Amino acid sequence: MSYSFQFRDVFAASDFLLDGLILTLELSLVTMIAGLIIGMGGAAARVYGPRPLARAVAVYVEAIRNTPLIVQLFLIFFGLPSAGVKLDADTAAMVALSINLGAYTVEIVRAGLEAIPRSQIEAGQSLGLSALQIFRYVVIFPALRLMFPSLASQFVLMMLATSVVSQISAQDLFQAASIIQSRTFRDFEVYAVVAGVYLALALLFRLLFAGLYHVIFARRSR
Repeated sequence: MSYSFQFRDVFAASDFLLDGLILTLELSLVTMIAGLIIGMGGAAARVYGPRPLARAVAVYVEAIRNTPLIVQLFLIFFGLPSAGVKLDADTAAMVALSINLGAYTVEIVRAGLEAIPRSQIEAGQSLGLSALQIFRYVVIFPALRLMFPSLASQFVLMMLATSVVSQISAQDLFQAASIIQSRTFRDFEVYAVVAGVYLALALLFRLLFAGLYHVIFARRSR
């Protein structure tokens, strides 16, 4: 093998990669928060809402989960301007990622809510608790504990999926890597470094979620 590895040119552009990393983190955090809000609202509508609203949410979930993320991204960034709505690349990326994550989160949260035994809800009713009190004290905490591992995994997957926003020229980590590659022609070195960064991010997020689970749930179960 005669290939000579040269990482110097890649590390020389570390500031550029750092800017891309910051946008990737911003996209990830905003998407996680927005996706969780969408997911909890949508799941509540499916489980407790009127039938027309539940069906509308079900249509949204099926439409998003059965179409590629990149198509959804292109529809928002390239398609909406035809309807008079023009978004910059970063905003379009956040909207598309949030809508996509929200659909998956709806199903995760819905499964958690429906996993709570009916007997527990009936026990709350027998104690004279209101519907809101039952949801707050009987349903939501055990449900969150059940759904937390799935939510954490989905959030990590979405962080990795943010790389798709480079297709609309959002200056994320992968887009920064592509630009460096086009300037240095060090394909292997650039993408090896970026793969390592994504791996480190995924492990860091998993570690943070594990710590959060321990603080919120594990201590309270003792």
